[in-house]
Amino acid sequence: MAMKRDIRSIQDLSAAEIREVFALAIDLKAKVKRREPHPLLAGRVLAMIFEKPSLRTRVTFETGMVQLGGHAIYLQPSDIGLGKRESVYDVATCLSRWVDLVMARTFAQKTVDDLAAFGTVPVINGLSDLEHPCQVLADCLTLRERWGELAGRRIAWVGDGNNVCHSLILLCARLGVHLTVGSPEGYEPKGVILEATQRDAVETGSQIRIVRDPVEAVKGADAVFTDTWASMGQENEAEARKAIFEPYQLNRTLLAKANPGALVLHCLPAHRGEEITDEVIDGPQSVVYDEAENRLHAQKALMVCLVRWSGM
Repeated sequence: MAMKRDIRSIQDLSAAEIREVFALAIDLKAKVKRREPHPLLAGRVLAMIFEKPSLRTRVTFETGMVQLGGHAIYLQPSDIGLGKRESVYDVATCLSRWVDLVMARTFAQKTVDDLAAFGTVPVINGLSDLEHPCQVLADCLTLRERWGELAGRRIAWVGDGNNVCHSLILLCARLGVHLTVGSPEGYEPKGVILEATQRDAVETGSQIRIVRDPVEAVKGADAVFTDTWASMGQENEAEARKAIFEPYQLNRTLLAKANPGALVLHCLPAHRGEEITDEVIDGPQSVVYDEAENRLHAQKALMVCLVRWSGM
């Protein structure tokens, strides 16, 4: 009997497994375009735990399960009250008796880790304060569609060294992609994430750099990522962050410092006129809505692979 697998972090996927997810996602996407049925998870049930609101995560996981022949159950914060109304242990144990997969969109990474530790079915991190692996799989699937091979490419991140940035750092190191992050002092990615990439970077030749200057960050980049300056839960810091991050706005001037035709990525929701301008997000170099679409295909592939790898 295979051991059940969880995706709490990008680190839970080997380079070969990431490529397997990409290949399956591309195949499943083609089947959707041809309106070809692909009930690979027929009769399976996904429980979706939400502590934070969501458009993309809810719709893509729910639609994905329908397209795969399964069913998804939306559990809003008031349905469970994780750690308050009911312990994470009890929730994980009960859900494991009823469903085949659990996706959790939480505040604390520990909640995802505990659900995985206590449950006996695969758990997927749908977003935590530390990582957002599903988003980065969709992002890099989008680049893979454009470029083919990702190894050796140069990409840039400008703005807050947040959960999406953390997952991107881990994935780039694992796949041999060069990444430069431009963040203001005090807002750079966590040291624990950078430490976790060291072995991968040596093996793949990936160069992960943290710089202060946004122009230096985007120089030579084939793709430029940005994200909101204040994540959910940081609303009280939003005004202070605006002043600090203003030089990191992804506008036409900054984008011109990257390679010609460099792709523009943003995980959404976007605060137009803050971290990104209308002319960039709506411009010819933007693949932002392709990214959003690819959440569906990447997550479907991830769920199918998780069931397969777990011997279910």
